[in-house]
Amino acid sequence: MSAFKPDHLRAEVHPSPNFGPRKDGKHPSILILHYTGMATGEAAESWLTNPESEVSAHYVVHEDGRVVQLVPESERAWHAGQSSWKGEVDINSSSIGIEIVNGGPLLDFPDFGDVQIDAVIDLCKGIVSRHKMRPENVLAHSDIAPARKIDPGEKFPWPVLYNSGVGHWVAPSPIRGGRFFSLGDQGQPVEALQGMLALYGYDVPIDGVFGRSTELGILAFQRHFRPEKVDGVADMSTIETLHRVLSALPALIA
Repeated sequence: MSAFKPDHLRAEVHPSPNFGPRKDGKHPSILILHYTGMATGEAAESWLTNPESEVSAHYVVHEDGRVVQLVPESERAWHAGQSSWKGEVDINSSSIGIEIVNGGPLLDFPDFGDVQIDAVIDLCKGIVSRHKMRPENVLAHSDIAPARKIDPGEKFPWPVLYNSGVGHWVAPSPIRGGRFFSLGDQGQPVEALQGMLALYGYDVPIDGVFGRSTELGILAFQRHFRPEKVDGVADMSTIETLHRVLSALPALIA
């Protein structure tokens, strides 16, 4: 039997041993969305509760909308791995992680079902409210670990979440021709682009050189905000969308 009550009233509980205390007195301020990338939800739960895996998440959301809590929100689940956001590198101590059952590349990137996304929205709303999280702190795993992760992927319906009151999103600028930046480009415009990515939170150098780290940041940004074309090239659509995202940020609370 579970030793803790679910933080989400309709959640089942399947306790994972893979957690510990949040470090340095940190509290959850970031919500990270993942896909499981496994053949079934049962396989994902088994892995996330296996002590040998050394991974976990606070919640799993199944295709049928069932929500299962693995780790109490007060504890540090092991879901983010090596990652960074706005200079914070211990994302596990400052975040809550949700694993959404979806095979990802293993099953050729299936669509997320409406029932499942409705459950994700309901769960996210509760978490954001409980911990007073800012909309722009609802992130993809790929946002915080662009060199390692692509989940929850281009098919994840960020605008549906946004229209339901979860997360930060803007309509992307249409894809068209015009000036662009890609691997090997250098100069002040590249430095300005890097500065905008870093201002939002991405871990990119601000050195005026469009290297692999900058390309990975662009790929992550495109997956989240301009999924129609994810190629790592900073074309006019990507740059304009980045401007829109920053301009639409809620006013900072003093």
